[in-house]
Formats: sequence, structure tokens, C-alpha cells
Amino acid sequence: MKNKIILVSGATSGFGEAITIRLVKNGARVIASGRRLDRLIKLKNKLKSDKILPLELDVRDQDRVFNTINSLEKNWSKIDVLINNAGLARGLNSSDKTEIDHWNEMVDTNCKGLMYVTRAILPKMTKRNKGQIINIGSVAGTYPYFGGNIYGASKAFVHQFSLNLRADLADKNIRVTSLEPGAAETEFSIVRFDGDKEKAKKTYNGFDPIESKNIAEIIEFIIRSPLNININRIEVMSNQQSFAGFNFIKK
Repeated sequence: MKNKIILVSGATSGFGEAITIRLVKNGARVIASGRRLDRLIKLKNKLKSDKILPLELDVRDQDRVFNTINSLEKNWSKIDVLINNAGLARGLNSSDKTEIDHWNEMVDTNCKGLMYVTRAILPKMTKRNKGQIINIGSVAGTYPYFGGNIYGASKAFVHQFSLNLRADLADKNIRVTSLEPGAAETEFSIVRFDGDKEKAKKTYNGFDPIESKNIAEIIEFIIRSPLNININRIEVMSNQQSFAGFNFIKK
């Protein structure tokens, strides 16, 4: 872990922030990227470390992504590990009632953003013939639920894209993992419900959800895993979350 250069997208809160903190404390050098630069600077000040590089980046902006990554200072440019964490859900309405702008935002962030960052970083990884990519998916990409529509579809994309990346990159010594969490208490639901904290809080009433630090610990495990193996996929849920039964619509 020591002095590995790791880029974490969506590092301003939740999983990304926790991952950044854990990796920096374990000796990694982390490029912490996100749209809210003030939060990234605050995180750097909190850690009091020169091993974190705050990077303002909106993954939805293709040109900005490529220009920013290609302009990294030489001592930060050789990225060993990419953690594609940036993502969001918007709304929880039925497909016939959802806002099309919400669908576009989820696709632009969860699919296109992941594509842009990955594609921008891959040339240098393949040239060095080593690297690791960890994509944060979701159990929503496997198990549907009411209102999940495009969010679930976008996370199914993350799962399949990860598998295909691995197929492309296995001969280039680049490991690829899809990490797919279940219900986790972060700012995720606050964003989904347009800042309604009370409504977001109700999502987790009555059970103990995944915490950001749990995901950060799993990320460290994946990075530290033996170099002769590739962890294709990890699915993790709260101990109190399980699979929904079939829904029968009565006449």
C-alpha cells in the first residue's frame, strides 16, 4: 500500500471520503477527486498529509476528465489503482412518473462518468503493464425494486463493464473488481430525495445499514489481495438486508 498512487472519484463524502481516509492512513498517495473542491481541501487539512491531492473534477464532463487526468503532475501521474466511486441515484418514482432529467443525470454520472475516467487512465496503466480498477456498483444492479429503474440499470452496466474490462485487460496484468454494496447510510439517500434529510433517514429506520468505513475496509482488502488472483465481484449487504420475494399483482 505504501506510496501506491490511487485515484478515488466521488471523494467528497460517503464511501469515497472513507476510502480516502483509510488509504492515506495506510501509506497510499490518494488523488481525491470530486465536484466540491472545498470539501476535498477540508479533508486534506483534516488528514494533515501531503499524501492527498485534492482534484476538482466532474466525471460527466468528458473533455475535462481527459484534460485533467492528462495534466496531472509527473509525480502523481502514474496511477496504480483507480477506484470509480462517483455515482448517484435521483428519485424513487415509477418509470412512468420519473423525471427524464433524473434518468439522464444517473446515466451521465454512473455510466458515462465511469467510462470517461477509466478510458483516460487506461493508456498509462497498459503501457506500464500493471494496475487495478475497482468499480463501485450496487446490489440494485442485480435485484430490482420499485423505483430503482434507471439507477438499477446503470449499476448493472457497472457490473458488466467490469467483467468486460477484465476480459480486455487480463493479458495486460490489470486487475478489475466490481464491488456491489446494499443499503448504506451515506449522503446517497439525501441526494436521491433532493436534500430531504428526514425522508432519507427513514430509509434506514429499524436496521443497521452498511457504514462507509465497512466499504473502505473491503477496498483495502481488495487492493492488498495477492497479485496472482483477481477478485471479479464482491456483493455485500447489511446483515439485516436480504432478497425480496416475488411480487404478485392480483387481479
